[in-house]
Amino acid sequence: MKIAVIGATGRTGRPLVAELLRRGHTVTVLVRDPAKLGNTDQPVQMVTGDSRTRADLDRLVVGADAVVSALGPAAKETSLHTETATVLIEAMRAAGVRRFVGVSGAGIDVPGDQKSVSAKVISKAIQTLGGEVVKDKPAEHAVYAASDLAWTLVRPPRLVDGDATGRLEHDAHRSTKSTKITRADLAAFLADVVEQDLYERQAPFVATAR
Repeated sequence: MKIAVIGATGRTGRPLVAELLRRGHTVTVLVRDPAKLGNTDQPVQMVTGDSRTRADLDRLVVGADAVVSALGPAAKETSLHTETATVLIEAMRAAGVRRFVGVSGAGIDVPGDQKSVSAKVISKAIQTLGGEVVKDKPAEHAVYAASDLAWTLVRPPRLVDGDATGRLEHDAHRSTKSTKITRADLAAFLADVVEQDLYERQAPFVATAR
């Protein structure tokens, strides 16, 4: 597959790019600073630009089979994800690309959720204390849910550094027992979701199993 990646230079984006390349995909990345991508075992195509700029996204998604975003939170850009979603949907529609996979957070609530009591408490704390950056995530979900894309927004809990374990628990609505996931496990799951068309138009929870 030819996969376009947003957020490729972040702590989740770098292992995601490496995983997609390892699986033999052709990868095009959107980066503000190409130097931050670091070394990869195989070459990637780079588009320098901003995820909220239509012209940059047009160049990124042309010819792509899917778009995957590992865009992380930005304290000074409190509506980054919602703004990106709005422009990206337009660019994908124009290019005829329907499949989108992105990273959200376990703290957001979506219709049909069956969260445990502890997960509900954690979510409430995040929503209450997280500030404007946290509000960006449910707003982003609403934008994708209202679109006609084949979207998936993965909801991991706390992200930690570490190798891929291959031991994952995930479900469309039931919160995970584990409260953390390694970034390498998340990268592998994102690759699985896009390759296998998992959880279309859903926001699954995923974590590294205890």
